[in-house]
Order: sequence, then structure tokens, then C-alpha cells
Amino acid sequence: MSRSRPELGLGSRLLIGAIAGFVGTMAMTSAMRKLHKRLPPEERYPLTPREIIDSTAEAAGMEPGEEAAKDATTASHFLYGAGSGALLGALNMPVSPVTGAVAGVAVWLGSYMGWIPAGGILKPATDHPARRNGAMIAAHIVWGWSTAKAMRELVAARETIFAEGPDKDVPHRDGD
Repeated sequence: MSRSRPELGLGSRLLIGAIAGFVGTMAMTSAMRKLHKRLPPEERYPLTPREIIDSTAEAAGMEPGEEAAKDATTASHFLYGAGSGALLGALNMPVSPVTGAVAGVAVWLGSYMGWIPAGGILKPATDHPARRNGAMIAAHIVWGWSTAKAMRELVAARETIFAEGPDKDVPHRDGD
């Protein structure tokens, strides 16, 4: 028996994807932190989200302080995850945890072998240490898996707990 998917408009798919991508980025960040600890000491320098901020700030002739750089890294990391999730939602395809994981690898490839080195921001991933690449690929798989699970949960919530029904806890207003 096939399960039917509710038809959602583009705006709803973008919203769900962005929220799910943000949630997936939290799971990814946790995975990155744990995997970073397992790297050999000589490879435990800041991961690529921070390197991207440092590189782009340097290219712009800026020298943000440490706190500003941490904040910019955190914000850009989560915004990119939300944006990638929105793009995944816009595709309007059935998303399972497995297809989400594949999407996570695609985001890694498009970023670390695509626009990031093409923009002169970082070297291509082929020039990064293999263990760091492995950690980042694993973290992107976590992002995709978690994003897909969050998307499915949000779609289900729209059809159940956020759906139309009697508002029994709304006070009755006189004169309405």
C-alpha cells in the first residue's frame, strides 16, 4: 500500500525545508564536534565553516575579532544549512533518510569540490587531509539524514497537530 504525500505549495516546501535544514545543521554540528575530537592533533585545526569565514574576511580586507568570527561562523553555517534544506524542499521529491543522506553528500561535493574552491575561498577537498574529509562527509550525511527526518515530521505535523479543527481552548469573546 503506497502512502500518499500531501501536495504542498512552493512556499510551504521552502519553509519546511529551511526549518528542517536548520534542525539538520544542529545534528551536523554535534557530529562535527565529536568527529573533530577524533582527528589526530595535527588535523584538529578549525573545521571548514570557520576557515571559510576567515578566508572571506581576509579577502574583504577585514579583521573581525575572535567573538565576531565565531558568531559569523555559527550564523553562516546555520543559514547555509537552512538554505540547503529549503532547496531540498523546493525539489518536491519524496525525501527519505537515505535520499537525505545522499543529498548531504551532494551538498558536500557541490561545496567542497565546487563553488568554494572555484571562488578561491578554500583549496578543493582533494587537497585537504583525508580524515578531515571523512569527518566532513560523515557530518553532511548526518545533516541530510536529520534534515529528511525533520521534513517528514514537519509535513506530518501540518496534517495533524497544526491542521484545521475546533479551537476548544480559545476564549469566547462577547460581541464577536
